[in-house]
Amino acid sequence: MTLQTLSRMAQSGEAFACLTAYDATTARWLARGGVHVLLVGDTAAEVVLGLPRTIDMPLDVLLALTAGVKRGAPNCVVMGDMPFMSYQVDDASAIRNAGRFLTEGFADIVKIEADAHLAPRIEKIVRAGVPVCGHVGSRPQFVALTGGYAAAGRTPAAAAQVVADAVALERAGCQMLLVEAVPPEVTQQIMSATSVPLIGIGAGTACHGQVLVLQDLVGMSDRPPRFAEPVADLGAGYQRAAAEWGGRVKRREIGGQVYTMKMP
Repeated sequence: MTLQTLSRMAQSGEAFACLTAYDATTARWLARGGVHVLLVGDTAAEVVLGLPRTIDMPLDVLLALTAGVKRGAPNCVVMGDMPFMSYQVDDASAIRNAGRFLTEGFADIVKIEADAHLAPRIEKIVRAGVPVCGHVGSRPQFVALTGGYAAAGRTPAAAAQVVADAVALERAGCQMLLVEAVPPEVTQQIMSATSVPLIGIGAGTACHGQVLVLQDLVGMSDRPPRFAEPVADLGAGYQRAAAEWGGRVKRREIGGQVYTMKMP
């Protein structure tokens, strides 16, 4: 599975599946399940590190997690999510940090939350040899400006801006786009105005690919977003397993086989 494979799938109308992953073991099982793209998202700040916001995600930690995911699923496309303040400061640090995702994180592509104003910087990152997926629509790293997480593109003017952002990022060299939390009509407009694969999250069914946070999909989130419909109940399963283990320990019936002494 490569970026070229995803492009061919998009052109042929074959949808591809994406999920977040943050460790090698989970990545291995998701790959066995047929997931094409694994996004090592800055959501790791919340679901892995227990931090209150995605913008608290440390760059070095995310690089290490990305490398682990690639080791666990070497045949998947692995996308590294550039965290808050890893690309906003200046061109040089943005290019350097994006490159680290390829050299230290073994990522195949990086994702950057951006609008048209950031297109010149993304163009320089691409010229340096780093594939980029531009993230438009609702952008969680910018919630401080909007006063909280919210959908995007819900008025004609706002929709036009999201589409313009997507077009500008494709022209800057993005090999893929991701659109988050927009009405399906906006998604359709983006697909009509661009030619690269488009991944959606909370953006309707028309996108070339779909992504969700894994914990939202498998029932491990206490408050999943409205667009995430769980397909499993692993949170309750973990809870039952923990309770069963606690009961076994209390009864001194832990199971398994013991080691035996070797005779001289």
